[in-house]
Amino acid sequence: MTTKNWVTHFENSVQEVFNIIGDNKRESRGDNIITKHSARDGQLLYQFGAGTPEEVAEAVAAAKAAFDDGRWSRLSVHQRAAALQKLADLVEANKEELALNEALDVGKPISEALSADVGATVSTLRSAAEGASKIAGLAAQDGGVFSCKLLKPIGVCGAIVGWNYPMSLASQKIGPALAMGNTLVLKPSEFSSLSAWRLAELALEAGIPDGVFNVVNGAGAIVGDALARHPDVRLLSFTGSSATGKRLQVAAGESNMKRLILECGGKSPYIVFDDYEADLNALAKNMVSNAFENQGALCVSPSRVLLQRGVKDRLLPKLFEQTKAIEPNDPLDPNTIFGGIINEAHMKKVLGYVQSGHTDGAQLLTGGEQIRQETGGYYLTPAIFDNVKPTARIAKEEIFGPLMSVFTFDTEEEAVALANDSEYGLAAYAATGNAGRMQRLARDLDVGVAILLSTLDQAPGGIGFGAEPHKQSGMGVEGGLDGLMAYTARSQVLMYF
Repeated sequence: MTTKNWVTHFENSVQEVFNIIGDNKRESRGDNIITKHSARDGQLLYQFGAGTPEEVAEAVAAAKAAFDDGRWSRLSVHQRAAALQKLADLVEANKEELALNEALDVGKPISEALSADVGATVSTLRSAAEGASKIAGLAAQDGGVFSCKLLKPIGVCGAIVGWNYPMSLASQKIGPALAMGNTLVLKPSEFSSLSAWRLAELALEAGIPDGVFNVVNGAGAIVGDALARHPDVRLLSFTGSSATGKRLQVAAGESNMKRLILECGGKSPYIVFDDYEADLNALAKNMVSNAFENQGALCVSPSRVLLQRGVKDRLLPKLFEQTKAIEPNDPLDPNTIFGGIINEAHMKKVLGYVQSGHTDGAQLLTGGEQIRQETGGYYLTPAIFDNVKPTARIAKEEIFGPLMSVFTFDTEEEAVALANDSEYGLAAYAATGNAGRMQRLARDLDVGVAILLSTLDQAPGGIGFGAEPHKQSGMGVEGGLDGLMAYTARSQVLMYF
């Protein structure tokens, strides 16, 4: 773990937000000012002029020009891959600056930003670069007909990302879009805008031509809507709430029927059966770390815990102990494992859900309190509610904060019905010692990715690697070769000779 004095590093740094349009780094011309206050102490962190529809149009025009003249799309796959690898190298070289941006913007621990966020960004860019060369067209000959399938770039892609993992979520759009020869206009969340423009600046340094990767900062209702409605944007990839995803569907339908990749909300269950025979202490640690990662602001967070009656009395006290031991602290302290909430409004939203849990008759076991008020920051202790009714708000709605709801079940059928009783279908976790049950859960759980555990000897990973969300969690694929394919236009070519 680093021993760097991150507070001093922060005090000696400058937090700024710029648009990148073509090779032009500039402040927005918008009159509306967006202000950002720090999760760690509530102080003004930065402010910037919100982007405008006119600036979106300029960025799309720059991206279209860059696509049409072939400065990027007509390069070989290997040339594009080399530039993306160089961008990954530059992210690693600038990891301290970028990690500080993530910790300040989101309130996450600096140690997590360094290891997880920077690491995920680098690996995503490298995976896209390496994967692009593995995708080839299919060819066949039938008598006098030669048939082949071409995978071509789509054109200008738009991307809108959420605030919880600003840099790594952006990389999930940047890598595949650029690897497959497209150009890109990215809108980061107005709540976490520090990293996107720096990635675009580093892309220029890596040799990616101007106009290929553009950034316009601003509010979703203005900049995001303009991007979704622009007729020259051929694909829009979004990570964020289901409510916003629905509005983007309308905007796409009312404009040019652009393709959509939507990864939206989640309300993931973690099911534990009484035949799970491995270490319950390790399981409890895994459940708590997953539920409260990034202060609970994670779309695949298993915030619904379903415990079979035969294991509940043994496991719930361990969940309680693990959760109660978590101490929210300054994100810039290298020893912090649980930081602050991104802003005051979101903190109040989570506290409102805590109150609704009481109102709906659930039992608060621990947490759900604001602490460290003297710092001016936004700190909440992670909460566990037991005896939650399936109809309660905390059982149904995505909270995006540190609140775990516990339910009790008796049979496998009851567990599956309870797990599927959600408008979301992003991910599910289950712990069982029964291999046949694992197969049934894989079949019956209505989610894009199921993590099924009989032991924790190998840490689970690869969540969402090429998975497709179900229900109101979205549509389309991100990650893996299928995620690269999503950024291509496929043409069937028939040659008669």
